Amino acid sequence: MADDFMQLEGWLQPLLDRLSNAERRKLALDVARELRRENAATIRAQHGPDGEAWAPRKNPMRDQRGQLRKRNADSMFTKMAGAKHLRAQVEGGDAVVGFVGRTERIARVHHFGLRDSVKPGGPKYDYPARPLLGISDDFTKRLQDRLLSHLTGG
Repeated sequence: MADDFMQLEGWLQPLLDRLSNAERRKLALDVARELRRENAATIRAQHGPDGEAWAPRKNPMRDQRGQLRKRNADSMFTKMAGAKHLRAQVEGGDAVVGFVGRTERIARVHHFGLRDSVKPGGPKYDYPARPLLGISDDFTKRLQDRLLSHLTGG
């Protein structure tokens, strides 16, 4: 997928250079917003950008009294998909979609499947990789169509 994106960038760069800074910024912001919506939808659907379902949570969970807690299996990262945590912005002419604040650290641990403490000062756990952000092939095709229509004035 990275090769496809590099080919797209090489092909579009001469066309994008013709745009004014304001037009380039507006186009980048539109792309960032659409990419944020796409990634939020994949997070809510509990699968990665490539369409592969995430590894389920470890079960069972116990509350402080040792009783088993009921949990909705589809509840991972639902708040992280909101605009408060998942931001779309333009930085220096580049479209950027990412998590902010404390959410950024949590997302990084789960996205890459790193080792982290369950709670501050608590036991460590090796989290499975659950890709939260990315660009799907379908989005790349839609992006190409959108950029072409924008650049041709359609």
